Amino acid sequence: MRTLIIAAVLALSTGSALAQETVLLHAAGSLRGALTEVSSAFVAAGGPKVTQVYRPSGLIREAIAGGERAEVFASANMTHPQALASAGKAGPVVLFARNALCAFVRPGIEVSPATLLDRMLDPAIKLGTSTPRADPAGDYAYQVFARAEAVRAGARAALEAKALQLTGGPTSAPVPAGRNAYGHVLAEGKADLFLAYCTNAGPIGREQPGIRMVHLPETLAVGADYGITVIASASPAAYRLALFVLSPPGQQILARHGFVAPGLPKE
Repeated sequence: MRTLIIAAVLALSTGSALAQETVLLHAAGSLRGALTEVSSAFVAAGGPKVTQVYRPSGLIREAIAGGERAEVFASANMTHPQALASAGKAGPVVLFARNALCAFVRPGIEVSPATLLDRMLDPAIKLGTSTPRADPAGDYAYQVFARAEAVRAGARAALEAKALQLTGGPTSAPVPAGRNAYGHVLAEGKADLFLAYCTNAGPIGREQPGIRMVHLPETLAVGADYGITVIASASPAAYRLALFVLSPPGQQILARHGFVAPGLPKE
């Protein structure tokens, strides 16, 4: 974070009038609710307007690497922004939020943390994930499968073979505007059980009250580290936005949306 602050100071020392700027934010879809509120708070605190683009982090990385204009990239993992930094297309990457994977289950299906692996392996259960490489949520789901191998021999191969990659990919079926992708897939019956970020509990609960969230047992638990970076040649205002995300007000908003905010004091 110290490196990011130094970069921000240098950018601000050479920048023009901030009031005329618009910051272009690219962020993981799981951050939509939190960073929409953060962006509003940033503007209310005197920052410029924020144009927001939400897509799976892997697809954002590919787009930026291919020349798509962006200024701030908030990713659902550290790998994608670090790849841009290593290529000289972005500045230092800073951890700004943490998440975890949970299981979301359709009504009528009995699942508990203790029986979760059995249910995921059940041939009658349609197991949904996001798309690995394109969407970190899919990568984290496959990490769960790898952890399952230590619990039961053969589980990893069985889970990878049956997993339905239903969201987050370049060819995934579109989701109605304003709807949570995972809740929609479950409600449509395309999956019975879906591995997704725990922060989806709020949106899914509001849209599909019958869908339950089940925490993964410790043997299967997988966490998610979120990284933020400023793209090379971004405006001074982009650094201001990144620092606002890392500031106590930004971190408090992330915490209200269910993320672990590493910038806040531990209770």
